[in-house]
Amino acid sequence: MSNQETDIKKNIRVIEFLKSELLTAVASLYQNLIKGTKVGQEVLVDILANIILVTYLLGKRLGLAFTVIDSKIMEKIRIGVIEDHETEKWYGDLSDLSDYMNRARK
Repeated sequence: MSNQETDIKKNIRVIEFLKSELLTAVASLYQNLIKGTKVGQEVLVDILANIILVTYLLGKRLGLAFTVIDSKIMEKIRIGVIEDHETEKWYGDLSDLSDYMNRARK
């Protein structure tokens, strides 16, 4: 077996692992949201951070640069603001996220 075949198999294995991690994290989020106020914010922050982290890593394994993912997020935020998405209309969340991401890039 060549090194290229080994790398391809390893990459496929990592992609499958990351997909599983993502599903597990989303399931954990749902389970903890059902518990309501019994769950501390630290638990939710940990789960949400894991979802974001795994998503970036999965994107990288699929050949996407982190900057491409960030650009797409910013594009979706702009579209959401223009289309007056509910979270933007009611709370201004998309504008807040855009401001945060722009500050974080500096």
